[in-house]
Amino acid sequence: MTESKALKVLVYSDDVRTREQVILALGRRPHPDLPEVEYLEVATEPVVIQNMDAGHVDLAILDGEAVPAGGLGIAKQLKDEIFRCPPLLVLTGRPQDAWLATWSRADAAVPHPIDPLQLADAVVALLRTRVPA
Repeated sequence: MTESKALKVLVYSDDVRTREQVILALGRRPHPDLPEVEYLEVATEPVVIQNMDAGHVDLAILDGEAVPAGGLGIAKQLKDEIFRCPPLLVLTGRPQDAWLATWSRADAAVPHPIDPLQLADAVVALLRTRVPA
């Protein structure tokens, strides 16, 4: 594979341990066919909105359990307000909360506790939509 520009993944959670879990689960290159990933760790909603508005994010992973602004509400807002919004993955509190991910219009959902394989599968599928064939 030829070298290409790194993909930017925003990871939002008010909990530094959740952000660390996501980044450790995915690593620098979640799949050999994809470019390397650069992570942007974010702990507050205003910084999520600012980065998403800037348009340099390829994927946002939003913690639905974050406080005071949960990732599900942020996902809905981003989908409503950003034309051609990049893919969004939400981390839900439990598998039964998948309906909330549908409501938020997220492109994928992975429940807590984070399963590294499930997260990687979802992220790779979403990042493939951002890489030219």
